[in-house]
Amino acid sequence: MVWPLGTLINILAVLLGGSIGLAVGGHLSEAVSSILFQGVGLAVLLMGIQLALKALHRDFLLLMFSLIAGGVLGQLLELDIQAARWAELARRALGFHSPQFAEGLVAAFTLFCVGSISIVGSIEEGLRGDRRLLQFKSMIDGLVAIALASTLGVGVLFSVLPMLVFQGGITLLAGGARRLLSDDALLMLSGTGGVLITAIGLNLVVGSELRVMNFMPALLLVVIVTRAKERLVPSAQ
Repeated sequence: MVWPLGTLINILAVLLGGSIGLAVGGHLSEAVSSILFQGVGLAVLLMGIQLALKALHRDFLLLMFSLIAGGVLGQLLELDIQAARWAELARRALGFHSPQFAEGLVAAFTLFCVGSISIVGSIEEGLRGDRRLLQFKSMIDGLVAIALASTLGVGVLFSVLPMLVFQGGITLLAGGARRLLSDDALLMLSGTGGVLITAIGLNLVVGSELRVMNFMPALLLVVIVTRAKERLVPSAQ
């Protein structure tokens, strides 16, 4: 068994970057904080669009179906309310007063964990012990965490807990994950994550209230539907 050391390095990078962001953010004027917030939002928006476009060119209808069905399922389960409730409990238990705790946690986890580098890097570590992708990702995430924590607060640091479960779990279960995620499934998963990242960017830039958490089931659904299509199409030919 290969232990998820790459994920632990990733976590340390996020904690370090986030801590720097918290230290810097507290000394910025309101005007500077506002423009930094918008700048982070624009960068996140562009990142999400770049990921989403790759999948849209591949299978637009499948992606849209997964987003809509996943969003409806997430709404029925009230995932946004449940996540906010748990984040609020954590905030109170830890004694923090940041009103953006839940937003920072959800935004950071989505940015750090739904991309293809996160998934492929974790699989590579689990199958071959190759941590180069996760080490590269750690450098990027550390820099992003500086900007994110300076605007969204301490919740960004606590995104490392679901990151440990998600990335570390993929590493430990790498064999099964690789069989589940064909190249097309990975592309569609990354693209769906890109749409969610785009939604986070819109929330940051224009103050929209897109319920990103409710769309999280789409990440699982798009993999299931893509794999089902791969099995059905050859049999239909």
